[in-house]
Amino acid sequence: MKATVNITVTPSVTASNSTALCVKIGENAISDFLMSVYILVFIFGLIFNVLTLGPIWQQVRRQNVLGIFLLSLSLSDMLFLFTMPLWINYYRQDHRWQLGDISCNVAGFFYYSNMYISIYLLCCISVDRCLVVTYPLRCKTHRTSAYAWAQCGIVYVVVVVLHIMVLFNDNLTDVHDDVNDNDRCYETYPLQKPIALFNMIRVGVGFLLPLLVLGVSYWKVLATVGQSPGLSAQAKKKVRLLSFGVIGIFSICFAPYHIILLIRSLIFYHSDNTLPEGHYCQFEQNTHFFFSCTLALSSLNCVVDPVLYVLVSNGVQEEVKMCCRRNRKTLTEDCALTSQNRGKNNANLI
Repeated sequence: MKATVNITVTPSVTASNSTALCVKIGENAISDFLMSVYILVFIFGLIFNVLTLGPIWQQVRRQNVLGIFLLSLSLSDMLFLFTMPLWINYYRQDHRWQLGDISCNVAGFFYYSNMYISIYLLCCISVDRCLVVTYPLRCKTHRTSAYAWAQCGIVYVVVVVLHIMVLFNDNLTDVHDDVNDNDRCYETYPLQKPIALFNMIRVGVGFLLPLLVLGVSYWKVLATVGQSPGLSAQAKKKVRLLSFGVIGIFSICFAPYHIILLIRSLIFYHSDNTLPEGHYCQFEQNTHFFFSCTLALSSLNCVVDPVLYVLVSNGVQEEVKMCCRRNRKTLTEDCALTSQNRGKNNANLI
């Protein structure tokens, strides 16, 4: 993440020049590719989230616990999608923000907050599914709408407070911006040791721990469903596909970014030479494209989350089907009414 540190400048090598030259980001195909990815994410993410928002809200009105988790996920995705045009403009300008430091920090705040809110809410959903399948009678009394709202509130508060703390520790202006006219947003090189350490903690607590929770939860779900004689083969297949799908999507969207982030932080943290000709800066230059791609890949969760909404909830599936039937019925009635009116107009003409 973007960070600023007060550094004493010496006549021989300045910190600003070291920062500016560590990774050269100029006009290249990366910007066009990333801009295309974010445009697609913005369009399809907005469409899918709007389409599923109504059915999910109907489940919330019925005090459906899963619906509450899904609504919280959808709201987080929508807040992130509203900042997407800013990132599209950033890459259209070849990694030049040109919108001010505060807007950069706000956009980054929503970007990373959405990522970890999504991760932890997916964990809440997986644990909820595990309890329902494994201990259906025991969890029935404790599984209430208040319980679900409390969990969602805790996730939002913890993630938001942590990222606000990061913002307050940032002076909003990168060291290199004023010297070499590099107007980047959350692309500061080299890292600083506190940020590298924070990144390693972020990988452990924000990715590896939730991945472990997901794996254990769905492993128990699969074991319980496999031993249940009352479920049909088709129902068991659906549960398996859902379990592997959630873990697979989670891994595809979030694993590449966190793996490269961990490697970057470890190499920096154990490297004493962060000059432009050093090993660390060469590594950052070589991996910048791949790291940018993994960050763009993480934004795909806004597109796949609504798909999960429909897969994990039978109630949402029924609501979507009902909406489709109502739309078809309305369309059929409109067509029939139009045909009748055309008939009357033709009769009048004759």
